[in-house]
Amino acid sequence: MSTTATGPEAREPAPKSKFTFPSALTVLAIVTVAVWLLAFLVPPGAYDRDDKGAPVQGSYHRVPDDQSFVDRLNDLFLAPVNGLYGVQDTESGQVGPDLTGELYGSAGVFLFVLAIGAFITVVFATGALDRGIGRLAHRLRERGALLIAGVMVVFSVLGTVEGFAEETLGFYGLIVPLMLALGYDRMTAVGTIILGAGIGVLCSTVNPFATGVASAAADISLGDGIVLRFVMWLVLTAVTVAYVIRYAKRVQRDPERSLSGFLPGDRERAAGEAEEVPELTRLHKAILVVVGLVFAFMIFSVVPWSSALTGDADAEPYGFELGWSFPQLAALFLCAAVLVGLVARMGEQKLSSTITQGAADFISPALVIVLARGVTVIMNNSRITDTVLHSIEGVVKGTSSGVFAVIVFLVNLPLAFLIPSTSGHATLAMPILAPLADFAGVSRSVVVTAWAAASGWMNLWVPTTAVTIGGVALAKVGYDKYLRFVWPLLAILSVLICGFVAVGAALT
Repeated sequence: MSTTATGPEAREPAPKSKFTFPSALTVLAIVTVAVWLLAFLVPPGAYDRDDKGAPVQGSYHRVPDDQSFVDRLNDLFLAPVNGLYGVQDTESGQVGPDLTGELYGSAGVFLFVLAIGAFITVVFATGALDRGIGRLAHRLRERGALLIAGVMVVFSVLGTVEGFAEETLGFYGLIVPLMLALGYDRMTAVGTIILGAGIGVLCSTVNPFATGVASAAADISLGDGIVLRFVMWLVLTAVTVAYVIRYAKRVQRDPERSLSGFLPGDRERAAGEAEEVPELTRLHKAILVVVGLVFAFMIFSVVPWSSALTGDADAEPYGFELGWSFPQLAALFLCAAVLVGLVARMGEQKLSSTITQGAADFISPALVIVLARGVTVIMNNSRITDTVLHSIEGVVKGTSSGVFAVIVFLVNLPLAFLIPSTSGHATLAMPILAPLADFAGVSRSVVVTAWAAASGWMNLWVPTTAVTIGGVALAKVGYDKYLRFVWPLLAILSVLICGFVAVGAALT
């Protein structure tokens, strides 16, 4: 005899588990195994190389497969280790932790990510950056359009130089009340924050987590292509700011045209009701000056000034050029973190713990880079990298340089969705995409710019990013309404991006 429950428990369905998109680490672990299995099916091959190590177009040929199953299993087992400090043998080209040759792993980039994580965390611990942005917003509270433009430009600058994105989540409590007090809606606040920082990341001029990692994987300087990215940043930031301001003014004139609508009490907010942010102290101002100088010096140290000013990629470097790369930049940000701590009078104990905590907070993106590099080690040791490159060569062969650059942008859109980590995406894709530029007669920096734009464009709207989905939740705006708000801008940006990378490719 069976019994049937009649209480509340019987009427309530069991909670359904929602699908959660896996983390970047999990995605790359899956990709690692998938590529390892694929290497059993893809025939090994190789290109002849020129004096600079670039593949020679049309020289692809098959090579014998001399890896045993044990060798392949060992590559899978050691993939993360090789991704960190694997060394490429100068004769065989194989990568392993105990070989002799050049460093193939991403140890330099790994340490750089931890160093800049420590620096950023120390800066935020002082409260100077938060209060500086807060003071700017409050000072412009009675000039709505100028407020929107000012906040978006500041966020965009931070986005383009250091990947300022997740940090924006702390500003909704300030920006939303200000926008409502000025007669705007919650969508205006969302657009100001997400699009302001997002457009800066999309046009990453020297963003170490995007352009920096991609440039390292493409074997070029962080400063290569900076002129194109800077002009692109100016134009796209101006377009995005104008787009948000146009929407904000439309809502101010006619609240019924708001895409987000208004919650109870939103329309009753009076101008000046927003809580005032405390004044910047002399200490905060000093810290902001130090931060500005550090990033300005970073840009100066990596830009190939002779090439940028003359337009000649092979121009002799000027005497004042530093030509710094990731080892020097890692040291710079570690020293800068200590300097900021000393200026802020943190004390030895707090400064040490903050630096340690900052490095710990950034261990996830650093490990993503290591795992992604481990995938390329598997492809290298099984000698299928050139085979994959050869197959893509057939697709882009015969295309003009402009069309090639646009194809690179389009190809990276689905990759950016599958691998939401910009650093992981760059480390995985660049070893394949960068040599294609050599075939097309295009600077590798254009490939880096097209890749960064694709990654940044996707991160303006995909629900797998905490910046987007967390931002709309904090502002109490529906994600579907945000998509309706942003899709015209996405279309405009995609056209402009394709134009910029096409022109950049043609000029090189």
